[in-house]
Amino acid sequence: MTSHRQRNDARGKTRNSAASGGTSKAPGAPIVNPGQRRRADDAVVEWLWGWHAVVAALANPARARAKRLLATQERATELGERLDRDFAVEILASADIGRALPPGAVHQGLALRTPLIEPLELDELASPARGVLLMLDQVTDPQNVGAIFRSAAAFGARGVILQERHAPALSGVLAKAAAGAVDQIPHARQTNLSRSLERLDELGWRAVGLDGESDIEMADALDERPTVLVMGSEGEGLRRLVREHCDVLAKIPMPGGFESLNVSAAAAVALYESSRRQR
Repeated sequence: MTSHRQRNDARGKTRNSAASGGTSKAPGAPIVNPGQRRRADDAVVEWLWGWHAVVAALANPARARAKRLLATQERATELGERLDRDFAVEILASADIGRALPPGAVHQGLALRTPLIEPLELDELASPARGVLLMLDQVTDPQNVGAIFRSAAAFGARGVILQERHAPALSGVLAKAAAGAVDQIPHARQTNLSRSLERLDELGWRAVGLDGESDIEMADALDERPTVLVMGSEGEGLRRLVREHCDVLAKIPMPGGFESLNVSAAAAVALYESSRRQR
C-alpha cells in the first residue's frame, strides 16, 4: 500500500511524488451545506463509498475531518482534479478497498471513513417557515431513504425529518443511494413525530400526509403554504397518531390502475407537485 502527494501545477496538470501519508489538492467547487454542523471528535464514525457520496463528503466544509480515505490510483487522480483542498489518501487496488467495506459494497474505487453529520434541531431546520420539508414515519430501508434524500435535493426541499429510532444512519448503502445528497440536504431527528408536527404547526407549517386510501388527490391538497410532506412505511403506511396530526391526507392518482408506488418514488412525485406550488 502506498500513499501519494498529488498537486496541481500552474498549468492544471497533476504531479505525483511518493510520500507516506501524503495529500492531494486540486481546483474545484465545493458542495456547501451551511445548515449542517460538525460533530465532536468522539462522534460515530461510518464508511461512505461511491464517487458521488465521497466527493460530496470531502467537499462539504461542515463535515468533520475524514479519518481514512481509500482510492484506486485512477480515482485519486480524479479527486485531485475535482477538489480544492488537501486530503490524505491511501492508494489501493479495487479489491483491497472492497475488503475494508461491508460485503457487496459497490465502491467505484473510492471509500471514506468519516464522522456522521450532526442533525439540526427541529426549530433550526424549520425556521423560517417556507418551502417544503419531508417527514419519514418509520421508513427504514436505507435504499429508500437515500433515494428520498436525492429527490429532496433535486426538487429543492428544505430538509428531511427522520425518527431518532427506526431510521438508518446516513452512511453506507443509504449515502450511496443518495448520490451526495446527505451532504446537501440538512436533516433533523425526532423522538416523537406527532409532537414534532404540533411544533411545526406552531411555526407555520401545514402537514400533508400521503395515504393511498384518501379521496383527495395530491394536486388538490397542495397550495403555496409551507408544507411538510409526511411519508409512511410501505407496509404499514402512516401510524395513527401521525396521521391524526396531518392537516390533510392525500393520494397520488394512478390512472394506470397500479396499486401503489415504492415510498421513494411516491416521495419524488409528491416533491415535484409541491415544488410547482412553491414557485
